[in-house]
Amino acid sequence: MSFCDDCFKVVRHEGSPEGKTELLGGVKCYIATPTVDYPKDKVLIYLTDAFGMGLVNNLLLADDFARNGFKTIVPDMFNDDPVPLNVYQPDSTWDRVKWFSNHGPQQIRPAIDSVLAALKEQGVASFCATGYCLGARYVFDLAFDGIIQASAISHPGLLTPEDFEKYRDAVKAPLLINSCTNDEFFPLDVQAKADEILGNGKFAYGYRREYFEGCTHGFAIKADLSDPTARAGKEGSFKACVEWFLKYM
Repeated sequence: MSFCDDCFKVVRHEGSPEGKTELLGGVKCYIATPTVDYPKDKVLIYLTDAFGMGLVNNLLLADDFARNGFKTIVPDMFNDDPVPLNVYQPDSTWDRVKWFSNHGPQQIRPAIDSVLAALKEQGVASFCATGYCLGARYVFDLAFDGIIQASAISHPGLLTPEDFEKYRDAVKAPLLINSCTNDEFFPLDVQAKADEILGNGKFAYGYRREYFEGCTHGFAIKADLSDPTARAGKEGSFKACVEWFLKYM
């Protein structure tokens, strides 16, 4: 399966990451740690879009989660080979089909699992996860395996109605979805289908879908902050995630 063009439209946000980079289970990770007291046995796993740790926006958002009291780990899911930021430059030779074929579940999931195992060795007993675009796929997979206690996904990619049915039938982790108007990967009809499957109490453990009118796929991490609608979507989706994890983590 390919990406949509909106996956590659980047607006880089201003700011300097405040966390640190180190190896966990042999996998490079960005670690954002709260400056206030926080539960040492709980961690938020941040699963990125295809730009991974190469897009500063992802690191800044991890810092924002840490400011709200969540120790946040961003694994390098792509082994130092994220989608380059210059994909739309005339001289770019990047091949999206080839990249995707080299970064499927057989490569990405073992990296995530290695990080989780290392964190468990450090005494972490409880995980929640947030995922953006491609990362949402792996949030669902972690939930399917009973590894996380709460899930939040934004403009998800690579999910089908069958995944939502499986989530309803096999998972206990409360689920938040941040959605928007213009999303080729998670269009309005699929959003409505997710509500039909999980909404109105059909998923007893907790389900909510936030909808950000006028926003486009990628809004939660790559919004043009000079656009009031896009900025409201970015900030609103983050606020929804924080409130979700405060309630359920």
